[in-house]
Amino acid sequence: MRKFFIKLMVAGALLGAASLFFAVSINVPDLNKFEERKIAQSTKIYDRTGQILLYDVHGDEKRTLIPFEKIPRHIKNAAVALEDDNFYSHYGFRPLSFLRAVITNLLRGNFEHGGSTITQQVVKNTLLTPEKTIIRKIKEIIIALKLERTYSKDEILNAYLNQIPYGSGAYGIEAAAETFLGKQAEDLTILEAAYLSALPNAPSYYSPYGKHRKELDDRAYFTLEKMRRLGFLSEKEYESAKGQKIQFVPYRTQGIIAPHFVIEVKDELNKKFGEDVVERGGFRVITTLDVGLQRQAEEIINKYAEANEKNFNAKNESVVAISPKTGDILAMVGSRDYFDMEREGNFNVVTAHRQPGSAFKPFVYATAFKKGYTPETMVFDLPTEFNPLCNMDGKPAVPDLEEDKCYHPQNFDEKFRGPVSLRESLAQSLNVPSVKTLYLAGLEDSLATARDFGITSLNDPQRYGLTLVLGGGEVSLLELVSAYSVFANDGMRNPYRYILKIEGAGGETIFTPETAPQEVINNNIARAINDILSDNKARAPSFGEFSALYFPGKKVAAKTGTTNDYKDAWVVGYTPDIAIGAWAGNNDNAPMEKKVAGFIVAPWWHEIVEYALINFPNEGFAAPDQLAPVNSDKPYLRGEWRGNKEFIVDKISGKLATKYTPQDMLEKRVVYEIHSILYWVDKSSPQLKNWEDPIRSWASANKLFDQDESVIPKNYDDVHIPENFPKILKVQLIPQKNIYQNGDTIVLRPVFESKFGVQQIDYFANEEYVGGTKKYPFEIVFLLNNLQESNVKIKLKAYDAVGNIAEAYLDLKKEN
Repeated sequence: MRKFFIKLMVAGALLGAASLFFAVSINVPDLNKFEERKIAQSTKIYDRTGQILLYDVHGDEKRTLIPFEKIPRHIKNAAVALEDDNFYSHYGFRPLSFLRAVITNLLRGNFEHGGSTITQQVVKNTLLTPEKTIIRKIKEIIIALKLERTYSKDEILNAYLNQIPYGSGAYGIEAAAETFLGKQAEDLTILEAAYLSALPNAPSYYSPYGKHRKELDDRAYFTLEKMRRLGFLSEKEYESAKGQKIQFVPYRTQGIIAPHFVIEVKDELNKKFGEDVVERGGFRVITTLDVGLQRQAEEIINKYAEANEKNFNAKNESVVAISPKTGDILAMVGSRDYFDMEREGNFNVVTAHRQPGSAFKPFVYATAFKKGYTPETMVFDLPTEFNPLCNMDGKPAVPDLEEDKCYHPQNFDEKFRGPVSLRESLAQSLNVPSVKTLYLAGLEDSLATARDFGITSLNDPQRYGLTLVLGGGEVSLLELVSAYSVFANDGMRNPYRYILKIEGAGGETIFTPETAPQEVINNNIARAINDILSDNKARAPSFGEFSALYFPGKKVAAKTGTTNDYKDAWVVGYTPDIAIGAWAGNNDNAPMEKKVAGFIVAPWWHEIVEYALINFPNEGFAAPDQLAPVNSDKPYLRGEWRGNKEFIVDKISGKLATKYTPQDMLEKRVVYEIHSILYWVDKSSPQLKNWEDPIRSWASANKLFDQDESVIPKNYDDVHIPENFPKILKVQLIPQKNIYQNGDTIVLRPVFESKFGVQQIDYFANEEYVGGTKKYPFEIVFLLNNLQESNVKIKLKAYDAVGNIAEAYLDLKKEN
């Protein structure tokens, strides 16, 4: 004890001498700096509502200054009650408190406890360096005393509440409220104010995400009790606050929400303004992110992650969602877990270039449609060698040609289907017909379509060749989904965007993105692609009627993609209001199990889309018009694969149809001549032989032999001609009157003759159907009622056994 008092006396003497010396001679920082000092305000990145803070850009610091009058009373009172309950009565320094701190420090052998007033804390956090020494402490006291003579108590308290560190990089009450509670300071409850006021004393120790949550709770409720004792709270307010529960923002998201997305936003800002300006400019950035969809996507990926890794060796997943009508990026999950450094979680697969597999096919088919092909156009799904220098067995046909230069792709199920339409081929993701479609559409033109849609990475056509349609090039998930959005938006492209608005530190708008939608493809072609990709019946033979691509009662266009080496699996789907693309694989390009994307990705992609369909509008696709005229002189464009010479016969007579042949009696026939579509399009193509040989073999095996024009009838239909039409000779009216009245019942009895026998007669009054009969004598009972006209025109329409039609008319006079 004696040694302790000796230490205390020595410390007191040193303190007195040091205080006198420093008060007279030390270089004290200019107090004007306090007023002139421009505090660096951090740029804040928000979701699309402007309410949810995604990230605060200030290195490790987050700051937002708010006026003193906007800080609620209970926040000010909580700080004063807990940190300095004599704040409004002292002169900046409390000797007794300081003495207690000195004694504690001497006992512990350090200088951690300072007994600082709020004024001293302002000085410490704004004007002085952070080292903890006796000299700096004396300097702090001297400046605090001078500060109190220069500024009002409210000004000092305002400086304190705007700059004190609360932990997790939050400086000031506004930043603390956003960081820990996801709200603004003016919206804090009394209980929340007490909790935040409890943090500055030891931010790491009292952190709500640390090991000392109970100690934080105790300190917060101690603050409430002290506020009540000092008269800052009424008994009712105190009891109400005690009865509430506090909800902190989850730890993972309290520092950053949607981290991959936020990093992309930061890059955009840095490119636009420069990194230093972004960190210190105090911008308020409103982004395109929908936090609800983002969190749902993260949760669903996490839900399936373990099973995907166990069952498919897929250790990573990513997803991105875009609004086709604006280009807004609504959600972005770049990897399974951003914070998992062992798995390179911070790597953003959404922006990385990977092979898309069959997910690239729609751009090739759209190019084919631009060239006049249609969803009904037929190609043959048969084994085909696409290198003219190779034989059908996949072996080189010329010396010195390496075998790997031959190219004969397989379908995913290693089956071949014969003639299929482009609709069936795209919907079922058939490879051989798709390679043929690329050849017909043209490699360069297909790449041009992709570029028009916003895909910028495909710049080496010689490397891709015909493999392009099966994903031979590399694209990013972000650009791919953005490109699919063009289909969803009727051919109009809105480039993807991250930011909706940027405000300066003063609240002024300094940036809003330009919106300039551009039509990059005819809307009817876009609608045709939408119609195919949302046609569940067309894709069912490959995927099943109730696959994960199907949404009962709703039209969702969808396309899968799996690379040949099973390193990448994709699903992209969309409605007119949202496009969502998902990927699974491994960052190191290790192959997955040999399963298609429908197994690996589609189930969890389906759950994300289901959420979107509930929470976003779903207006439905516009129906496409037919791409090729019905009477086109190129039957192969309309889906006729049996030959290129058509003729129309009457079904009854078997002779050539005439203008009198009823529509339902017309039958279109073709002179059989089974060839590839290339035979009709370009007989000079070097590919022709390799396309033709398997088709001719297939036709022979199926006994489909060529015909000549002798199969075309020489005579014209003689059944459906005017002289064979039934004749209605007259119509008997029972009773017979000159003028009828409403409410009269009339029997209509026709008298007729017909070569082929009358089968049915229908009756109309003023062109409105009133009844029909198939039973002789074909009379009906007609109630003359509710007809306003004074002259009622009765029409009879008679049908014979071969489809000939005759009509007869009579007028009835009716009393008004």
